[in-house]
Amino acid sequence: MFHARRIGVTAVAVLAALAGTPGLAQAQQPSGTSASAASDGGLPPGWRVTGEGASRQLVWRADRTVPMGDARVEFHAGGRLLGVPKAAKDGRTFRLPFDRATSLTDLQVLAAGRRLDEAGADSGAPSRSSLAAARPPAALPANSVDPGRPGAYRTVTGEYDLAPVRLPGFAQPVEMQAVVVAPKGATGKRPLALFLHGRHATCYKPGGGDDGVTGDWPCPAGLKAIPSYQGYLQDQKLLASQGYVTVSISANGINGQDWAAEDGGAQARSSLVRQHLAKWAGWTAHPGDAPAAVRNAKADLNRVLLVGHSRGGEGVDRAAMDSLYPAPAAQDGYRGPVRWKIRGTVLIGPTVFGQNPVADVPSATILPGCDGDVSDLQGEVYADGTRGVSKGAALHSAVYVVGANHNFFNTEWTPGKAQAPANDDFWDDPESTDRDPVCSTGTRTRLTADQQHRAGATYIAAAARLFVAGDDRVRPLLDGTGRRAPSADPARVLTHAVGARRTGGFLPDAGVKVSGGRLCAAVDPAPARACLGAAAHGSSPHFATWALEKEAGRSAVALKWSAPGRATKVTPAKPLSLSGARNLTLRVFVPPNTTGTKLDVSLTDSAGHRATLGRVKVDGLPGTERTASYWAREVRVPLTAATRAGFDLKHVKSLELTPRSRSGRAWLMDAWGWAPGTPAVTAARLPRVDIGRLSVDEGDSGTRTYRIPVEVSGHGTGKVRFTVLDPDTGRTVDKLVTVRPGSTPVDVPVVVKGDTRFGYDKQYDLVAKAVRGAVVGSYLGGVIARNDDPAPTASLTPIADRVTEGGSLSWRISLSEAAGVDIWTPVRVLPVTEGTELSTKDVDPQWLADHADGPADPERPLSQADVWAWMNIPAGATTVDFTVPTVKDQVAEPAESMRLALTDENGEPVPGQQALTGTVVDTP
Repeated sequence: MFHARRIGVTAVAVLAALAGTPGLAQAQQPSGTSASAASDGGLPPGWRVTGEGASRQLVWRADRTVPMGDARVEFHAGGRLLGVPKAAKDGRTFRLPFDRATSLTDLQVLAAGRRLDEAGADSGAPSRSSLAAARPPAALPANSVDPGRPGAYRTVTGEYDLAPVRLPGFAQPVEMQAVVVAPKGATGKRPLALFLHGRHATCYKPGGGDDGVTGDWPCPAGLKAIPSYQGYLQDQKLLASQGYVTVSISANGINGQDWAAEDGGAQARSSLVRQHLAKWAGWTAHPGDAPAAVRNAKADLNRVLLVGHSRGGEGVDRAAMDSLYPAPAAQDGYRGPVRWKIRGTVLIGPTVFGQNPVADVPSATILPGCDGDVSDLQGEVYADGTRGVSKGAALHSAVYVVGANHNFFNTEWTPGKAQAPANDDFWDDPESTDRDPVCSTGTRTRLTADQQHRAGATYIAAAARLFVAGDDRVRPLLDGTGRRAPSADPARVLTHAVGARRTGGFLPDAGVKVSGGRLCAAVDPAPARACLGAAAHGSSPHFATWALEKEAGRSAVALKWSAPGRATKVTPAKPLSLSGARNLTLRVFVPPNTTGTKLDVSLTDSAGHRATLGRVKVDGLPGTERTASYWAREVRVPLTAATRAGFDLKHVKSLELTPRSRSGRAWLMDAWGWAPGTPAVTAARLPRVDIGRLSVDEGDSGTRTYRIPVEVSGHGTGKVRFTVLDPDTGRTVDKLVTVRPGSTPVDVPVVVKGDTRFGYDKQYDLVAKAVRGAVVGSYLGGVIARNDDPAPTASLTPIADRVTEGGSLSWRISLSEAAGVDIWTPVRVLPVTEGTELSTKDVDPQWLADHADGPADPERPLSQADVWAWMNIPAGATTVDFTVPTVKDQVAEPAESMRLALTDENGEPVPGQQALTGTVVDTP
């Protein structure tokens, strides 16, 4: 038996509770019916439903191995998220506990917005129109300082392996293993750079090829741990030569267990990072206790740079947050004192499932243009998502590396360099002649593994030199000024940024008015509101999706013109000040592979004076349908013309962009006053919000009221947007709430009604995102009301098991008791044990088409037509009939029969249930 789940959310009541109006969310047993796919035959190839009771699962099997990576594999149906499945050891099978009464139409498997299932394979084919246009951007002028050049120190390498630690939510302990590279002969304490790798396979069998790679932890006998932590030695040696102590830590124990973590393992990775930092703080205070690899590496814990790759990027960002704003003790795997100061982070192809970056810690996010894993380049949120949240003094840089993939920043994930089997994550079908014109190996824009790693090392060193050493001469490499580091050649590396000495801010938020263009939504299913529609060739990192199908508070200004001269005016809710700025800097993007888009830039002050600042030219990035190339270029115009004209820069009323190209499209992300320099950063004292998850039994009677746990700690007040999700309809309601420590910012009561009928766990979710003056740690939580009643059993009895030709055989499937959810029970036609079996031409043709595999011809026994029907017993009912209409012919023949049995999810007869026989005889 299989059960179509209904998550018992009385959505209107929950949403009313969030909106502040009276009402309770009732977790009541549902009424009525709702059909899911009745059989695997109704699902796309590769999909099936398995299991009984609480073990029911939706299963997808890929036609090739899906390498263990950092983007979450997700099941979607009808444009809605069903959930995050668990990968089987074969790397091809993915299973999702599934008990909703959701229609399984338009099933898709997505990872960072990329289709993985067969139905979506063609969506990645490059457009022929883009073949000739894929060319690298022109080289930028060289910067005055090149951080990619090795320093004066020789380096020394060693490792330590300490007792493992236990982290909340993980059954197995996690290793405390690391490789240290330090400058040899350096005097005094040196700044510390800590590296954390991302989510990759954990174990391999030497000589076993791809089939010997697993995600187990601990590694089974005969398998070795994949040393992902050793993959950044090139970066570590460059920094060590420049005087940094570096350590790269292993996180296989998290990778092998984080599939069940709602945050993808971010809190666990933060805990692991801080466990290592605590060890280093202890060794600094007591050098005699340090392992041999650390004894001569004197680290300055007041100057720490964190470098994280993929999920490791989100992990180090969370570690920076937890170091400033402690996490709730029950969630945290480190509860000791903070004896270090994190000066900045480098995030390489990072995930950002929570979309709550730390605004007051400087960051540089490397976005690989050919990322085949975190392919939506969601790490852009580490820049975009900090705007307006705190003081704005921290620089947040996005570093777009044209032609770089996800894996090759780590040599242990790079074929030909790794000890274990490795792959190029930007995958080309070897049996196809289609090649991506931007990212396939050998194209003009694709980097080799060595070129990519050298570029990565250079920009990690640039961030270290700016954030930790305070050398403002490298800032132009990171802040959108448009300079290059020759050490990274031939890579084309482009940057834009927010924060630092940017002032004012034309932000496309709810208070802005737009004329001559439109304020568009970053994430919205409605084409009229979305910034990029379905016709876009590729995607935008600025519009990476989050937990919601439709998200408030994320917008851009969309321009579209068919002739030059029509201005788009952006007017903020109130005038803003650009006083003290040297330039107006804008982040603008145009469609990939386009060139020469020209826009005149003008400002108007509160007195009505208008100043034309100059003209900017914007080119698109190389891109195809498979890349996230709708990415903003930073362009600047001087404010000198406005100053000479007596323009009031303290009261700027509006911004105008006037196209001078014949036709085109463009999107404005924001515009700021800009001045050179890197200000000192002091973290604000902010409140922190964490949403918990409460699991309760429904009980057999009565009602109980529970509330979604929301904790606010820290200091001060801030604004956070809370959203309740209705999993049945996908409807959401959000509210901007003022939070303060010790308060209950949002009250979402959930009433659970007990009963004795079998049902399903009922889940109520709440998500949160910081808007201003706050941070959010655990962004997702809620209440789960667990079903505690056993599933009913099914039996099969005959209704009409002996009929004449033209009549209908019939059996009844009965439940031992009614259930509160739909029950799907499969029955299968088995070969007869004696006599003549009914054939495919003895039954009604339409019935055969509905229930069998293939047409009636060639004629064959009915059991060979793979008749396997899934019969639905609606919630509250106890029976359903299975009927086989037969046809009357003019041929005299002996009695014919068929056998029918209840089966499990694999089509095997249920033990203890007897197969029944039905017989058809000629008309007398």
